[in-house]
Amino acid sequence: MGGSSSGGGTAEVAGRNAAYDMFAADVASRGLGIELVDAADGAAMARMRVTGAMVNGHAIAHGGFVFLLADTAFALACNSHGPATVAAGGEITFVRPAREGDLLTAHATERTRYGRSGIYDVTVTRDDGEVVAEFRGRSRTLPPTAR
Repeated sequence: MGGSSSGGGTAEVAGRNAAYDMFAADVASRGLGIELVDAADGAAMARMRVTGAMVNGHAIAHGGFVFLLADTAFALACNSHGPATVAAGGEITFVRPAREGDLLTAHATERTRYGRSGIYDVTVTRDDGEVVAEFRGRSRTLPPTAR
């Protein structure tokens, strides 16, 4: 992955694609400390440190925060092509727990795009390399009039 993408229909400004602009306006993700590592050509990487405010009553990361990280990486990947794209759906399977202090990294990969729809897979890992969750997202590119 690179900081910019090429090809028809890709919106680039000073070497950055539309995913970077979308993330700059994403108050929710940035407010939780999510960091955009890279986004280009239908793939993205984002990371987040699990804080004390993110753990549940079992002293593990609340699944909603893990989902949000995966969903953010998914959004970055599907918006790296340029046209405004939103989630049509997503599901997650939690594999292992994450704990306060863990650095989680979400790697999103485009599986396929067809018409205005797409399917993306996201793997969330801890800083020790262990898989925490697997996420699958379905995207829908907005028509030009809806933007």
